[in-house]
Formats: sequence, structure tokens, C-alpha cells
Amino acid sequence: MHEFLQQVFSGFSTGAIYASLALALVMIYRSTELVNFAQGEMAMFSTYIAWTLVSAGLPFWLAFLATLTISFIGGMAIERIVIRPVENAPVLAAVVVTIGLLLIFNSVAGWIYSYTVQDFPSPFHDRPLLGALMTTRDLGVIAVTLVMLVLLFCFFRFTTTGLAMRAAAQNPASARLCGIPVGRMLAIGWGLAAAIGAIAGIMVAPVLFLDPNMMGGVLLYAFAGALLGGIASPIGAVVGGLIVGVTENLVGTYLIASQLKLTVALILIIIVLVVRPNGLFGTATVRRV
Repeated sequence: MHEFLQQVFSGFSTGAIYASLALALVMIYRSTELVNFAQGEMAMFSTYIAWTLVSAGLPFWLAFLATLTISFIGGMAIERIVIRPVENAPVLAAVVVTIGLLLIFNSVAGWIYSYTVQDFPSPFHDRPLLGALMTTRDLGVIAVTLVMLVLLFCFFRFTTTGLAMRAAAQNPASARLCGIPVGRMLAIGWGLAAAIGAIAGIMVAPVLFLDPNMMGGVLLYAFAGALLGGIASPIGAVVGGLIVGVTENLVGTYLIASQLKLTVALILIIIVLVVRPNGLFGTATVRRV
């Protein structure tokens, strides 16, 4: 029983990281109806920026905030320079663009930092808690994710910019008629998604170690979480990410070899798409034709 509870609590920690990246995917999908396949590599590159700042002597949390700022600006720039020219193009063209961004970020990171695995410092100690059911690092990761979620909720619920972003995502045409600069809102959405992805990368790097390919599996789990909760539902992304994290740990411990845990995400994606394509919290979209 102790091992079971240990895997559940550990799953919540990894699930919180998947939830962060899934939330970034959902934010971009809600605003542009585009799945950003480069989200994981953007997070990886942001993590390298944080590693560079920490290695230069900057305190961890100051480097953390600086990385989020840089990621936010970079996400806005990507939307303006790369995504906006293809926003009216066929969906496949936009998908190819995001896949191209994935390859570019991975190659540039390998060119600048090499493909040597680096040790990334953790801001949290790794002491056991609750009878060794979890560690202080697990608790810290969960706490960072919860703080981020609360800040995002307050931003979208109580600020003018957040309300404008929600309006622009739900009905761009009506938002333009109300004087909302939809293009600027989309750029801010990409910036926020990039910053949220950076949080996921920084939190997972001390566990996986830092290298240009570290976010490949994490992105797959995040996709599974986003689809499970509902690709258009922020709450669903969080719940789905947590469920995927716990399921991954339990299945990898009791059912299959740990080397095959990545297949759990693929199986979840297939099951959700077949059984409930809109996810747990998603709703079916009805269009008049």
C-alpha cells in the first residue's frame, strides 16, 4: 500500500509538469485552433536560457523570472513573424510551420549548447515527506504549478487584457467590432503559452537532466493530458495532465516495464480520440452549414 501511495504522490508531481505544458497547448489552440508541435522544444530552449543565466551566477529565482520574460517576448515574436503570415492558410500549412519550428529549436539548441547532457540545478531540496510518500521537490513542483494556475485564473477573470483575450478567442469577429485588437491578443496568448512552457521545462530539467531532446516524451504526455481533459479546456488540461502523470507511474510500476511507459501516452491518446474525442471537459462544436 505504501508503494502504491508513493507512486500516486509522485505521479501528481510529474502530472503537474504535464499539466503546465498541456495548458500551454490549450491556450494556443483556443486562440488559433492550432496545435503547436514546437511547444516542447520552445520550453527546452527556454530551459537552456535559464541554465545559462544560473551558470553565469544569477540567483535561481531571478533567472527563473528573467527566463519567463524572455520566453514571453519570444513567444509574441514567433506569433507575429512566423504564425501570423499563415493564419489564413490551410491548416496543414500551419502544422508544417510548427513542425519546422520544432526542428529549428532542436537543431539550434544542439548547435549552441551541444547534445551533451547537462545537470540542471533544482531550487528545491530532495527530502522525504509524509513518511517518504513524496519529497520536498515534488511538493515544490506542485506548488509552482498551483501558483501559476491561480495567477492565470486571476488574469483571465479580473484583468481587462485577460477578458479581452477570452473574447478574442471565443469570437474574433465580434471582438474586432467591439474594438479589441485581436492580433495583439493572439500575440499575448503565444507569449503566455511560451512562458508557461518554460515553467514546465525548468521544473522537469532537474529530473530528466538537460539536453536538446529532453522534452520529446514530456510533450507526448502533455498532448495526452490535453486531449484527455479536452483540447479547448484549461481546467481539462490540468486535470488531464495529473491523470496522465498518476497513470504513467502506476502502469509503469505494476503492469509494464518502465522502458515502455511512453506507450501509455500513445494508448491514452488513441483511446480518447476513439471513445470521447472532445475529452472529459470538452464540448462538441456545432456549426451551421
